[in-house]
Amino acid sequence: MSLAFTALALQPAWADATATAPSRLPLLIIGASYAEGATPFNNGVAPLGGISVGFGTYLSVGQALTRNPLLPGYVINEGQAGGTSFARLACAPGASVCGPAGWDSYSTQLQHALARVAMPPSFTTYNAKYVVIMPPNDCLHADAFGVPQSTTQPCTAAQINQVADRLVAVGNQARAAGLTPIFGTMPRYKQLDLPLFQSLYGLAWVINEADYTAMSTVTSSRVRAEVPGAMVLDIWKDFVHIGDGIHPSPETARRAASRIAIELVRRDHAH
Repeated sequence: MSLAFTALALQPAWADATATAPSRLPLLIIGASYAEGATPFNNGVAPLGGISVGFGTYLSVGQALTRNPLLPGYVINEGQAGGTSFARLACAPGASVCGPAGWDSYSTQLQHALARVAMPPSFTTYNAKYVVIMPPNDCLHADAFGVPQSTTQPCTAAQINQVADRLVAVGNQARAAGLTPIFGTMPRYKQLDLPLFQSLYGLAWVINEADYTAMSTVTSSRVRAEVPGAMVLDIWKDFVHIGDGIHPSPETARRAASRIAIELVRRDHAH
């Protein structure tokens, strides 16, 4: 209810915004399934056979942002369902080899998104001011390493910090291109049902609560400290999953998109 009232209160400001206000420009988004529900095809092959989250009946935050009334709907979405912050091959449960299907890294996703809005004649300036960076699958489950699931084990503290390293790097890559990165935080562990997710997808293991909470805390705190000017938004209040333990319901995705949209419009008028 409060989001609806806030959106209505911002309508006059939204109506007065000029075409060059940052929130009126294309909004880039990268990430995993919270950004985009479809797995990537590459020369006819795709992880999980190309299937989408919910067999296509899924509203990602990226899709919800195209529909939010506070924004113009110009969304460049290079997210890939199942993605990690680093490039990796897909590893089916029980398989001794991985690939050939796989995912792009967040850095490559950002390069692709920037190419969509590159401006002539130099193509080194961009018709965008923000990029939304959604949480990756890194360390969440056995098929998040690019090697056979039977050879994997939960991430160490050092590996969790390497996840933060990669998120910091892509945030600063966005800053170097003249964009402000917007990081969506991870949902809280108790809002999810990762054992259910494990059983439905046939995964060898999933992350435990302590490691999940540590990764959420480390990645958010390091991004705030090491990516100057980055926005880190808690977009998952009242998170409800779609019945698979991990993916947001349509209303949850719409609320998350609204929190992003409200912040962008506020920033237009705060400066």
